[in-house]
Amino acid sequence: IKLDRIKKLVVLPLYPQFSIFTTGSSIRVLQHNFREDVYLSRLPVSVILSWYQRQGYICSMADLIKEELERFAKPEEVMIFFSGHEVPVSYVEDAGDPYKDQMEECVYLIMQELKSRGIGNDHTLAYQSRVGPVQWLKPYTDEVLVELGQKGVKSLLAVPISFVSEHIETLEEIDMEYKHLALESGIKNWGRVPALGCTSSFITDLADAVVEALPSAKALSASREAAEETNYEPVRYLVKLFFCSILAFVLLLLRPKVVFAFRNHLL
Repeated sequence: IKLDRIKKLVVLPLYPQFSIFTTGSSIRVLQHNFREDVYLSRLPVSVILSWYQRQGYICSMADLIKEELERFAKPEEVMIFFSGHEVPVSYVEDAGDPYKDQMEECVYLIMQELKSRGIGNDHTLAYQSRVGPVQWLKPYTDEVLVELGQKGVKSLLAVPISFVSEHIETLEEIDMEYKHLALESGIKNWGRVPALGCTSSFITDLADAVVEALPSAKALSASREAAEETNYEPVRYLVKLFFCSILAFVLLLLRPKVVFAFRNHLL
């Protein structure tokens, strides 16, 4: 930014929904670094805190879901299973994190778009990737998959609603672990919606979001509004986040399936 003498900056986190666990912690680091630098502290900055409600994003998600549903022999019988990334319950209940509400609204908006296209499948939302001893948002993806199998659901389409790119939580956790669990639990037909990646309608909408955000840019270090928006988390939650992140990373590295999947990918 400094070498290119950027005069105005838009920060666009690739998390559709805001959480102090993800976007919030990133913005805090950015604010701290910018305050420590004379040039950056005066740079006009606009932060897009969330964008899950944008029509371009909603339509892009609906397009992918519709396309994957059509791969099933009986699309109308498929359960649409939205799986979002976990956050600690304490962030939502004690620190006012809007993530859970935004996630539920996001699913609602996508389903409304699908209904406008004549798609009225049953759907549900659960959360994945919990680690460590803290309490996480429920229901849990793995537990719900077992319950659906027991209830007689035979066809399921997994939708990774928190992720816009493919990575270990989609390629290994969903495509391998959850798929195996679902089939083992009685679900016969499994499908998974790919991450948006560089889908043209999605990228175009992100570009529009950046252009729309430019007029509101102002010095980040002096922006009370940005500070208030990201100040959901007291110091004790930052401490929790730090140690939970270390624990999660260690546990992830110790998982044999992760090591095996990563090794195969490199090969």
